[in-house]
Amino acid sequence: MAAGGNGAAGGGADTKAAFAQIYKTLKEELLADPAFEFTAEAHQWIDRMIDYNVLGGKCNRGLSVVDSYKLLKGADVLGEEELFLASTLGWCIEWLQAYFLVLDDIMDDSHTRRGQPCWFRVPHVGFIAVNDGIILRNHISRILRHQFKGKPYYADLLDLFNEVEFKTASGQLLDLITTHEGEQDLTKYNITVHRRIVQYKTAYYSFYLPVACALLLSGENLDNYGAVENILVEMGTYFQVQDDYLDCYGDPEFIGKIGTDIEDYKCSWLVVQALECADESQKHILFENYGKKDPACVAKVKNLYKELNLEAVFQDYEKESYKKLIADIEAQPSIAVQSVLKSFLHKIYKRQK
Repeated sequence: MAAGGNGAAGGGADTKAAFAQIYKTLKEELLADPAFEFTAEAHQWIDRMIDYNVLGGKCNRGLSVVDSYKLLKGADVLGEEELFLASTLGWCIEWLQAYFLVLDDIMDDSHTRRGQPCWFRVPHVGFIAVNDGIILRNHISRILRHQFKGKPYYADLLDLFNEVEFKTASGQLLDLITTHEGEQDLTKYNITVHRRIVQYKTAYYSFYLPVACALLLSGENLDNYGAVENILVEMGTYFQVQDDYLDCYGDPEFIGKIGTDIEDYKCSWLVVQALECADESQKHILFENYGKKDPACVAKVKNLYKELNLEAVFQDYEKESYKKLIADIEAQPSIAVQSVLKSFLHKIYKRQK
């Protein structure tokens, strides 16, 4: 359900160390949850499963809750309680990401994730991974209940996570059924279809959610931040276009995964651009070779992308997106909010992984 890579603003070394420490506390609490009598085997399984799936990413989504909260509060250093709560919400997003990725990899029949085998590919895991995904999602509710019940914004937090999860799952559905339609008729893929998938599937949970968490923690009402939501969704769209680009042009060693968008018939930004620019004979090459596992077919598609100069098309898109985002950000009345949005944008602009 999730895009690869992690968008958002990362933290300094101190923040990262403190953030990592809080993970241990949260995991220990989950493993001692009084609502379930753990057997030794179940305890060991969940311990290993959480480490395997929640850790291993760059934690950018999670750390960006802490960074955004600091910028909103105008504080370089947070009090211990504030740091703990902001980090806890950050880890809830990392848990949400883990839940999406575990199930996403099964649906996509993927092989690697973050430079290691997908969880369901690990010996003796297989489809137990489906239930593990459900457990990871439930951990979020447990963590929120344990740490935030009684806070005035508790209901808003639950609502936010539910809302974003719904949007992401709906985006995933759109992706899966569009891919199915595209297999019958590649012309079903266009920029509008691509954009809708990306906004729901990636932008909300990767970009809007961390900032929304920081705003709620700061005592703000999310209803007053519609424009900020729109900017973050735009940023998430730009991030996913980068991801589509890197799937084809990135170094697998460097980005930690092997791109398979061409083989998987994905409604990728690149194929949408190719369909827009191609003449009839070039379209024929696409129709014949896109979505085939055969490396020779994949090579033909990549050659066509080169012929159509899609690298340059992407660079133009990147420049224009950046210009528009900066203009929209600078139109925001709050300087603190501007700095949050800019910190996100500068983390992802021209990224290579």
